[in-house]
Amino acid sequence: MLLAATKKKIIESNQHKAGDTGSTEVQIALISARIKDLEGHFKANPKDVHSRRGLMRLVSQRRSLLAYLKRGSLSVYRALLEKLELRG
Repeated sequence: MLLAATKKKIIESNQHKAGDTGSTEVQIALISARIKDLEGHFKANPKDVHSRRGLMRLVSQRRSLLAYLKRGSLSVYRALLEKLELRG
């Protein structure tokens, strides 16, 4: 679970303008932070299958949003991948 301060920091670093909390870039950044947060949980609890289902749902949702962003603006997509250190 992300803390409010962490969530606010992620939103501010990825928003286009003040008050932008729903853009594709912000959503992908928040989902990526939640996925990274869950990694520690799975190291401590490797048999937690129910939470793993939620993780797979998050990964799928992020993949869909990344595909949408790639179709819309390839330059923004590549910049976001570098910023979030995804894929390489």
